Amino acid sequence: MSQVKWKPSEIEFKSQMHQLMEEQGLSDFHSLWRWSVEHKEDFWSKVWDLCGVIGDKGKTVYKPGAKMQDGRFFPDSKINFAENLLRRRDNEIALVFKGEDKVERSITYKELYEQVSQLRQALKAQGVGKGDRVAGYLPNMPETIMAMLAVTSLGAIWSSASPDFGAQGVLDRFGQIEPKVMFAVDGYYYNGKEIDCRDKVREAASKMPSLKKVVVVQYTKSDVSALKADTFDAFRSAYQPEEIKFERFEFNLPLYIMFSSGTTGIPKCIVHGAGGVLLQLMKEHKLHCDIRKGDKVFYFTTCGWMMWNWLVAALASEATLLLFDGSPFYPDGYTLFKYAEKYKCTLFGTSAKYIDSLRTTNIVTKGKYKLDSIRMMTSTGSPLSPEGFDYVYDQILPNVHLASISGGTDIVSCFVLGNPLSPVYRGEIQGPGLGMDVDVFDGDGKPMKEGKGELVCKTPFPCMPLSFWNDPQGERYSKAYFENFPGIWCHGDWCEWTEHGGIIIHGRSDATLKPGGVRIGTAEIYRFVEQLPEIKESIAVGQDWDNDVRVILFVILKPGAKLDEELTKKIKKVIREGASPRHVPAKVIAVTDIPRTKSNKITELAVREVIHGREVKNKEALANPEALKLYENLQELKS
Repeated sequence: MSQVKWKPSEIEFKSQMHQLMEEQGLSDFHSLWRWSVEHKEDFWSKVWDLCGVIGDKGKTVYKPGAKMQDGRFFPDSKINFAENLLRRRDNEIALVFKGEDKVERSITYKELYEQVSQLRQALKAQGVGKGDRVAGYLPNMPETIMAMLAVTSLGAIWSSASPDFGAQGVLDRFGQIEPKVMFAVDGYYYNGKEIDCRDKVREAASKMPSLKKVVVVQYTKSDVSALKADTFDAFRSAYQPEEIKFERFEFNLPLYIMFSSGTTGIPKCIVHGAGGVLLQLMKEHKLHCDIRKGDKVFYFTTCGWMMWNWLVAALASEATLLLFDGSPFYPDGYTLFKYAEKYKCTLFGTSAKYIDSLRTTNIVTKGKYKLDSIRMMTSTGSPLSPEGFDYVYDQILPNVHLASISGGTDIVSCFVLGNPLSPVYRGEIQGPGLGMDVDVFDGDGKPMKEGKGELVCKTPFPCMPLSFWNDPQGERYSKAYFENFPGIWCHGDWCEWTEHGGIIIHGRSDATLKPGGVRIGTAEIYRFVEQLPEIKESIAVGQDWDNDVRVILFVILKPGAKLDEELTKKIKKVIREGASPRHVPAKVIAVTDIPRTKSNKITELAVREVIHGREVKNKEALANPEALKLYENLQELKS
């Protein structure tokens, strides 16, 4: 029986989700979820009303299509995404921004509205309108949000990448979608250092013939005269603020183009619709996270990760956004908690990898900082281990509602996440999202009440992608999500239901290991190995060997540790006893680095390709492609 780490209190009994449950005459989260998927049209209509969507609702909630992906929600409604996020125009703080120890400033809702108005006029003068693409090569800063809101207010499509991408990585993404305007940055700060982006901006812009204008934010106050670009301030201030006359567009007008990680080839360009994104994220914010007017919402993210899109949508719930750019460990591991304390953060969002890094560096905030304003802490990016739950409650936030959440770029949101009605159990995600008909299937497409299988969604939901860019027949879209089980969305996560109606995710399906033909999740190995004091981090892959697959474990050692026979035996023993004999690696090999994506996820697929002598197709998608060389032609893997 899993240990209960948190239970709803009287505060949660007054939550917006609790009110919805009582309105429906229901008694717990599971019955509310069941109602939401069995009465899809009633539920999503209720979400529109409860969340206060600004727009013309229309009469039809859902219009079925020939296939799951062809169905359309609110087909006769009209909305403007930016209008919903710019609903406040007062002098309270809308955005706070901290760039390491170099910049700290805030912007009111009134200032945000006025600057979006100016940018909107400037973009319109460049011919930007419905369906045009505008790109942002920017940090997580206020100017990025202003640009996105100005673009989407015009019915144009926003797409962003973080400035740590190289020029080729930017071209692999933006080059496919042919933007008319690109917003970029002169440089940024990381780990106390100034990183110059001007050469990358110049190179990328010169190879995108579709660009009519480049606009540069002078974050590091660099000279940008050689870039043949407008500065952000000059571009904006050529116009005076005026009342924005929001045109309302069809519910499914394209809003964002987002990109897959691209570690197995050129990134897929995933097109998301304005209404689906707005409705789904308002549901998650207001119902699942109970975000209210005046809350202070923080997420540690870059503009290359979908959690940025998740974060900015909290403006529609009238929250203040706490933005941070730079290293969360500069000058020390307490940086983000000091920031949260100063601005009385109410939702603190981060990644499982960050929590694990705090744990391995012995960061303790309990009793050191006044963090009782934080009601909810969310963790995503990879599964949060049971020990990660223990650490947060023991050393960081003893009374917080800790929610491990999971979904992805594919849906700009979550399939499974937290809720204010259910207890939090150690190592478990609380449950599925309302309106998301989530299940676990075996290989034959049959539901599994217990045991590990594929995460699926059995019926349509509003934030399904509209399409992939440059996929006119929808072939790549269908292959990505509907190839395994026709008519059923298969997400690619390897998971299982728990006895509490929660979910445990064991890793990505395409990264599962199959020794002896039995699938096991890599997260099950990391959980036990990374508890050892000698191990800093690990990555496990399957190597084809003797007509089977054997598990290979690579480990980064902590200073002073040595991978000798004794430590190897210790590693194998803890895996055998904690997971199973099948999880035990055939080889344990020490390395000094692990390849990871720009959003800091380790990439088992890239390592698997390298150890088999196959080329990694898109190294630009990696934050540290040089790490791949550590896995080439290893003698240990030849016997």
